Amino acid sequence: MIAQSSHTNIDKVNPADTFLPPVEKPKTLLMKLVYYFMRRQFGKVMTPLSVHSARLPNSFGLFYTKVGRLDKKLTLPPETAMLVRERVARINVCLFCIDANRYYAISKSMDMARFNDLEQYRTSPLFTEAERAMLDYVTELTEDKKVDPDTFARMRSYYSEREICEIVWLVASEHLYNMTNIGLNIHSDMLCNIAAKKNQK
Repeated sequence: MIAQSSHTNIDKVNPADTFLPPVEKPKTLLMKLVYYFMRRQFGKVMTPLSVHSARLPNSFGLFYTKVGRLDKKLTLPPETAMLVRERVARINVCLFCIDANRYYAISKSMDMARFNDLEQYRTSPLFTEAERAMLDYVTELTEDKKVDPDTFARMRSYYSEREICEIVWLVASEHLYNMTNIGLNIHSDMLCNIAAKKNQK
């Protein structure tokens, strides 16, 4: 169960919740278009966009979106990649990212039972030994900022060098998202609720 925030406008976001207030009216044409299309898709502007990206040159926001596009070049299965991101976000307690990752998983019809069981990955029958070794590595790297050689060796017995580098990429880039949101006290936008409403239609 993901924690729900009290965010309710700029599209029901309480500015007092974030360290900086949301930018109601972005200055650049590109950001105005992004706001427009985001409202059309989600019914609101995502808080990281209105609090963080709207205050920076467009190139910064484009960099963040490029992270998602680069994920499409990974050879790891999309569900595996999202499990890594979700594990990192949960350890870092990035409420926006926990919710956003689950929203993405739901929208792509991934096995939500595995996401629900992620905290018990070491014992859950829903995870393979390879995935347990990988998630041990991800957990250690995220929590300790270093990895025991034995932990790495276990993972290496299951994954190729390319895949290992992709796992490292996922952990590192998820920290980019997590620290942005945590640093500005950005919480969940309750995207899973939006996904649930769409599925009911």
